[in-house]
Amino acid sequence: MGYVFDFNDAKAYEQWYKNQRNRFEADLENRLLLDMLKPSQGESVLDIGCGTGELLRQFVDLGLQTTGLDPSPYMLDITVKNLGNRVDLYRGFGEDLPFDDNSFNYAILSTTLEFVENPRKTIEESCRVAKDQIFIGALNRYAIRGVQRRLQGMFTGSIYNHAKFYGVWELKKIVRSILGQVPVSWRTVCQLPDPTGNITQSIEQSKLIQRCPFGAYVGMVITLVPRVKTRPLAMRYQPKHTRGVITG
Repeated sequence: MGYVFDFNDAKAYEQWYKNQRNRFEADLENRLLLDMLKPSQGESVLDIGCGTGELLRQFVDLGLQTTGLDPSPYMLDITVKNLGNRVDLYRGFGEDLPFDDNSFNYAILSTTLEFVENPRKTIEESCRVAKDQIFIGALNRYAIRGVQRRLQGMFTGSIYNHAKFYGVWELKKIVRSILGQVPVSWRTVCQLPDPTGNITQSIEQSKLIQRCPFGAYVGMVITLVPRVKTRPLAMRYQPKHTRGVITG
């Protein structure tokens, strides 16, 4: 089942966004997602592990048909409080999505794989319900901040006790094992320790800097390519028998 955020986790998550430093980090991550996907008005998106709906709000403002799913009723309660009926919300797990095949243009897994029971199955389900692209956003195990977060989880009570961290190479390996050689692109943000200054913001948004694999947040886009399995069909052929043929 993975880790499901309880009431205290959901409240702490909501409070996290009210800290200015954290807001800058979240904005960097969300801008990275939108810059890599470039969704168009009217397209549909599913946010798997939508949390308190911070990312859903941006999708709604862009005019997207927006759906969110989360296993935590406390997270969903906060989303309803913040967004009302502007989005469709479901309670469920990433490993078993309650949607038909190809239901959405995009499926989003932003800091979701860290807390699911079966990351591979979650990615497979995302591929099933999306028809264009998938975005995976993950906490980077190879970033300095990723190391700090894991140490924090070891010595104090922290949500990071329940999180699994990923690197660019590990994510690509999982995706390739599921989908084969599909197009995959990645970038990272939150490279610097303090992202709140104007100069720092400019540096963080540089596409050259974002190609460094050690930013605290990895963004990866997978373009889905239909695969069709074919088999040869035997064609029956029976020669016509002709009469009156003269040989010579």
